[in-house]
Amino acid sequence: MARLHLFDLDGTLLHGTTAPVEISRQLGREAETVALDRAIAEGRIGPPEYATRVHDLWADLTEAQVRAAFEAAPWLARIREVWAEIRNTGDYCAVVSLSPSFFVERLLGWGAHAAYGSRFPSVPFTEPVDPAGVLSAPAKVTIADRLCAELGVARADCVAYGDSQSDRDLFAAVPVSVAVNADAHLTGVATHSYTGRDLWDAYELVSRPV
Repeated sequence: MARLHLFDLDGTLLHGTTAPVEISRQLGREAETVALDRAIAEGRIGPPEYATRVHDLWADLTEAQVRAAFEAAPWLARIREVWAEIRNTGDYCAVVSLSPSFFVERLLGWGAHAAYGSRFPSVPFTEPVDPAGVLSAPAKVTIADRLCAELGVARADCVAYGDSQSDRDLFAAVPVSVAVNADAHLTGVATHSYTGRDLWDAYELVSRPV
């Protein structure tokens, strides 16, 4: 049976940062976004308010700045190699993130079968963000189930990779999970744990025996 590998983005594929922080860095608004990241991590605001507030910070955002943020971000090493190996073994890989879809979907070019993020309007913005399209932690499980149905796999065949509170629901829903550079929210929840900057080493914890 094929397996579905589900990857978080912020703090997982991105080391020590989030996509919104990297985007805001291009606009000189990093500090404001770090504060918003702290607020959502502490439960003082929810995903819809977070999305609305970063959307306001990015009023002048251009496609060139999004591309620059993506290219300059501190990615873990060997992401593309891991996804190529997953494909070669007949498995599937997807990214499911609360970050903006216009950033997350760029990872399709790296070999992900699917990439889901919170729905934002196209850049440059000419309309507000729709709170109904903003993802939450439970939405990750919903998307995983949808992908399972589309790909013909079951929850029992899923592997989740994540780092924080937003991954707890998904970790609880699947049998195998890897906490990647994780915070205390995933202590005792994941079946495996990895600290470092190379995705291949994290993947090897759950890769099939040769």
